[in-house]
Order: sequence, then structure tokens, then C-alpha cells
Amino acid sequence: MIADVGSLPLESRGRTPGARKDERAKLKMPSGDSAEEHLPEYDFDPDKLNLRVRVALAADRKAVDQVVEQVMESVRDMKCVNGKEDAIELALQEALANAVVHGAKEDPSKVIECLVACDEQRGILIIVRDPGPGFDPGAIPSCTVGENLYSNHGRGIFLINQLMDEVKFRKNGTEIHMVKH
Repeated sequence: MIADVGSLPLESRGRTPGARKDERAKLKMPSGDSAEEHLPEYDFDPDKLNLRVRVALAADRKAVDQVVEQVMESVRDMKCVNGKEDAIELALQEALANAVVHGAKEDPSKVIECLVACDEQRGILIIVRDPGPGFDPGAIPSCTVGENLYSNHGRGIFLINQLMDEVKFRKNGTEIHMVKH
């Protein structure tokens, strides 16, 4: 599946158990570090990955909905996390929106990256990467207390943490790694 999202392509590659091992073992996604992205610190078995989606989108709010819709269509087709798709969809929506608004400052010349990997035993791993300077997630005030209850922002990370089973921030907060079992 290839679609035009802003000015950048969406690539989706379904993998079945018969796919070549070397294709499944490496998840390609451009980054400042290397041309290949592995699944670090997660016990996802590359031999059991049956879905890989790599998305690069312009940092434009209008691109987020289309990307989420297409990624979730692939996730639903693979039946990797049956019954949990709504939680994953909302977490993905929030992560991409945060990357566009806070990481890339809604500059459409900047690129947001998203990687999705599915393993039937382990669940789904989603990584969203933005080009921003990063942030300290521990410095975000709780949206569930005091005057923060009425704030019009600050709920995205809270929602992601409530919806996903594991959430980790990497690379000074420019990457969020989300897992749903």
C-alpha cells in the first residue's frame, strides 16, 4: 500500500511466516543514527513479525488522521491485537499529534516517522520519532490534579500511558515507544 500523505509516501509491508528472515529481522527507517532500525529492548522475535509499517509524514496536522486511518487498517487486517485496536488507534493519534505540534512545531518541511511492528505472541510495538529538541516526560505536570484539570493541553501523554501496556521515551524524548500486548 502506497499513498500520498502530504508530500511523503506511506509504505506498508505485510510479512507472513514464509517471508525471508533477513527482511523481517531489520526494520528500515531513516534516522540520524543508521539506515536500519532494530527492535531494541523488546522481546519481539523478528522471525514472528507478521506486519511492518513504516510511515514518514510531513509535520502537518492534516496528515495525521489519514496516516492513523491507514496504519490502523493494516493493524486490523493482521489481527495482531484483537479487541484492542481502539486503544492503539487513540494512542497512535495522540503520539503523532504530539510529534507534529510539539516536536516539529507544525513545520511541514519537517518529517515525523512512525514504525509499527506486530508479533502475534508479543503484541504490537509502535515507535513515533520527531525532529524536535526533545523534552523531559517527568517534567510534564499531571493533568489529573489541581488547576491542570481545566488545562486545554497536557492530556496526550497521560492518555497514551493509560491506553498502552508499556510506554518509554528515548533519545531525549524525541521518540516514544509504545507496546500493547
